[in-house]
Amino acid sequence: MDFPSTSKPTNQQPLSNPPSSSRQPASGTVRGSNLPKSFTAPSPVTAKATNAAASVTAVSADPQSSSARQSARFGATSNSVVVNPRQRGNPVLQSIRSVPWEFGNVMPDYVMGFSSCALFLSLKYHNLNPEYIHDRLKALGRSYELQILLVLVDVKEPHHPLKELAKIAILSDVTLVPAWSPEEAGKYLELYKIYENKPADMIRAQVEGDYMSQLTEALTTVKSVNKTDAKTLSNHFRSLTAMVDASKDDLSLLPGFGMQKAKRLHDVLHQPFLKKRNAHPDNELSEI
Repeated sequence: MDFPSTSKPTNQQPLSNPPSSSRQPASGTVRGSNLPKSFTAPSPVTAKATNAAASVTAVSADPQSSSARQSARFGATSNSVVVNPRQRGNPVLQSIRSVPWEFGNVMPDYVMGFSSCALFLSLKYHNLNPEYIHDRLKALGRSYELQILLVLVDVKEPHHPLKELAKIAILSDVTLVPAWSPEEAGKYLELYKIYENKPADMIRAQVEGDYMSQLTEALTTVKSVNKTDAKTLSNHFRSLTAMVDASKDDLSLLPGFGMQKAKRLHDVLHQPFLKKRNAHPDNELSEI
């Protein structure tokens, strides 16, 4: 909301400089002109300061300037989730308990870090005001590397509006995250803040470095072979070489193995690592 300006209008016209022929020294009372006798010409230092202030004001007014971008990221380095005051009263805030949050002068609805932010939208509000999200995305621009559109699904038929928002997200290069309750939406914001500076390895499956763990990881990539089967193979054959040398009949006799599983494992163990390309008949050299 834009509040009216408190400054009073004035009808005074700006004073013009006197002609070059009647100019007086920079300081002192100006005589021989239409200016008031009490008028004192500004000194060069004052003029430079006024021009510098005008330049700073012009840069701040430019929404694409670096100062404006820094203002949009206010609180980005904070240890808490920075919330736009327009989200006051949103039940999502009651679900943010694992990390602190605070209100701040930010452009997005939520700022989870220096490079991540979120815009909040409920489908019920979107159905009533479909242009709202377009205006918010346009105002946000590309201020953050990761920009999330957090959508609260609070209507009975969410398929059509979600499909529409998915198209908007793709065209605007934002990540669409639907949540079916305020609690779920709050958890998403918490996770983004908690893992803000964490490496990608934190959410990857951890594989131990010992031989048995690596062997189990390799064997379970075969369809229908589980960790119990991998342990059975290791206890019976003692080495990978013995497993490769075993026949289909030998594998089928193991507990938990049948002919189909034994055949599938045998085929995987005996297939080449690189597929051989079929030589074209025209490229083959004929024997002399």
